[in-house]
Amino acid sequence: MTSREIAFFTCCLVIMGAGWGATQPMTKLAVSTGYGPFWLLFWQTAIGAALMGMVCTVRRRPLPLSGSALRLYVILALIGALLPNAISYRAAVHLPAGIMSLLLSVVPMFAFVIALALGSERFRWRRLIGLCFGLLGVLIIVAPAVEIGQAVPTGWALIYLLTALFYAFEGNFIAKWGTMGLDAFQVMLGASLMGLIMVTPVMLFTGQMIWPQLPLPLPQLALVGSCVIHAFVYTAYVWLAGRAGAVFTVQVSYLVTGFGLIWAWLMLGEAYAATIWLALGAMFVGMYLVQPRPKLAEPSAIGES
Repeated sequence: MTSREIAFFTCCLVIMGAGWGATQPMTKLAVSTGYGPFWLLFWQTAIGAALMGMVCTVRRRPLPLSGSALRLYVILALIGALLPNAISYRAAVHLPAGIMSLLLSVVPMFAFVIALALGSERFRWRRLIGLCFGLLGVLIIVAPAVEIGQAVPTGWALIYLLTALFYAFEGNFIAKWGTMGLDAFQVMLGASLMGLIMVTPVMLFTGQMIWPQLPLPLPQLALVGSCVIHAFVYTAYVWLAGRAGAVFTVQVSYLVTGFGLIWAWLMLGEAYAATIWLALGAMFVGMYLVQPRPKLAEPSAIGES
């Protein structure tokens, strides 16, 4: 790459990190008035399906509906959207948005452990050390004796880590079994539609259906904003990975975590003690050491919300 290309791609990376980092505070705002998780999931999948449907229509890429394709959509809808986001919406009621951003940075560390179990990756001391640094960062956050300036319920923090675990499963599933030749937009459209089909009856059965109000109140605006940002930033991620390479693009993880803390401060007024920077530093070291090789740095089909 030329110096001009590097500068341009770096700017793209910063914009992507800023966008994705804003989705955690927006999630916190979306759950602030007691909206049920299934209602939030319904609109998340509906907005995602609408946006990806428009993209696939413009690109003239129809959605395959074979049995194997439908199985792929179901699996990715569950492990990449419905299960992790249901946990995220419940945990967001109890956890500060900045802490959620920090905890999500363990995704590549979980992904390494799963890759070892699947035989997709060989053991490396360097990455084991990275795993230990990530664990240290988590312990700093959840240990009751450590003062970080915000109340962090240990139980909910540990539950929220399941979100990172599901995203790690998703990335490994795609790395090992692929997406049947479908591009990221087709996969995201299929998974969003399948998620919409699965979550709608649950939402209706639990009585969580709420029609949007006009003008949209702040929590509903936050939900729409989060969904739109994710869809377009994910599209940018796929585009950048194809031009600048996966290893360069995966560094957005650092920016998402850092911007998540900044947006939590600006949007929600969250402030942290100096101890939080120790956790952040440990997380960054862990991410650097476990950073996957180019062949494992594939973007996930649904991505972190």
